[in-house]
This record gives sequence, structure tokens and C-alpha cells, in this order.
Amino acid sequence: MSKEHEEWLGFAKNLAITAGGLVIEARQSSAFVRDYKTDHELVTSTDLAVDQYLCSSITERYPSHRILSEESSPNMNLGDIADETPVWVIDPIDGTVNFAHGHLHVAVSIGLFIGQQRILGVVNAPFLGECFWAVKGEGAYCNDKKLSVSGAKELRNALVATGFPYQKTALSPILERVSRVLHHCQDIRRNGSAALDLCWVAAGRLDAYFESVKPWDMAAGALIAEEAGATVGGYLPQTGAWPEVVNGEGLLVSTPALYDDLLNVLDISAPF
Repeated sequence: MSKEHEEWLGFAKNLAITAGGLVIEARQSSAFVRDYKTDHELVTSTDLAVDQYLCSSITERYPSHRILSEESSPNMNLGDIADETPVWVIDPIDGTVNFAHGHLHVAVSIGLFIGQQRILGVVNAPFLGECFWAVKGEGAYCNDKKLSVSGAKELRNALVATGFPYQKTALSPILERVSRVLHHCQDIRRNGSAALDLCWVAAGRLDAYFESVKPWDMAAGALIAEEAGATVGGYLPQTGAWPEVVNGEGLLVSTPALYDDLLNVLDISAPF
């Protein structure tokens, strides 16, 4: 690992762990306020406070870097950024609904990419005491344990995760895909945090994951899964709204042996 990547990783891990402490403190003291964005998407005052902490810390340490954040810069034009400029992609709380309802599947997600390369990813699950991380070419880890995807080869025996959008008008094709997958796999999970679902594929707790998500949901987790041996791709055409490296539209992540079978099942234009 280069000294530069090692420095960035240490910085990102410290950020994610400190941010996780803020999340735990807010839950324990019930010191957060609920609000709603477009399509009735929940956001809390803790999302905003953690976002402010992450963005200000990154800007202070690396003023020439850019930040794509769900809460403070979701519409940033990444097309104007030079290929050599590091871009941090952050989600202060992935699993906000879980956070607000007292569930444990909650994460702080911090990814970094340059041009068309994912460089590092850190996903800290504070209520589970697990910090997942990876640097390109260096493997994936949970705390200090190296990760590897499961050996799942048969879709019929696979545990697959997915999620649902806040925009209810988009549910029809998603429910059709869920039905198709459920008919072919062992079971489906809907845990409520895309970042953690990707890490759980990396850890072998899930065999596959599919969903259309935003860059901040997958920038860190996709690299962690990939570095653990997963195949990372997509089941929908890319629209070009985001660079391919952080485009989560129709994201499919699985063990290598399951990938093609899942692609076929998720193609709703093909016979069931």
C-alpha cells in the first residue's frame, strides 16, 4: 500500500469511527429531530450533524479534494472534476430509517475515487461494533479480520439482499424482480442499509445483493465487496447520470458463480 493510500485510509477510518460515536450518542440521548425530503425520505438532525462533521474534517485536511455527499452536495456535477482529483463520497447515516426506529443495521459510509478507480472504502456499523474497510488491491477487512465472499455456487441455495425506493411509483418493476429472484433463491433479506449489505456480501453473510442506489450508498461498499472477491456489475443500462465507478443504477454484487444466473433472472424482459 502506498503511503498516500495508507494516510487516506487511516484518516477515513478515524472519521467513520468518530462519526459512529456521534450516531450512538444521538440515539442514546434521543437528541435528534425527524424531517422529510422528496418522496417522504426520512432525514434526521443527526444525518445533518454527522455530514457537517465529515465534510468540514475532509475540507480542512484536504482542501483540494472534492466531496459528494448525500446531504450537502447530492447534485454536484462530477463531470467538471479533473480525472486526477480525489473525490470523497459520503453517507453520514446509511440506514436512517433503521437509526430512527432503534434498529442496529446502520452505517457511516466513506468512499474515495479518482477518475474511474475506486481507491478506498470504509463502512462503520457503530451499533454492531464492526468497521469494514478496503483499499484497492489490498483486500477487504472487518476490523482486523480479512474478508472473503461465500462459496455459493447454486442460486437455489443463495441468500440474496435487496432494498426498496422511497419513490413508490417505481415499485412495480422492482417487485417483479424480487418475485423472480425469490422463486429461484433460498430467501431474500431487506436489511435497510445498502452499504452494509455490500459489506455482508464481502463477509459471506449474504451471497448476493441487487438494487438501484445512489453513489453514496455504494461507493465504499462496492470496493469492499470487490476486494473480498465479489463480482460487481449491473442489471440495468447506465444512464450516465454518474461516473460508472459510482453509478449504482441496477447494482448487482454477488459471488462470481452466481452473477450470470442472477443477471438472467433480473432481466424482466426475458421469460420467467
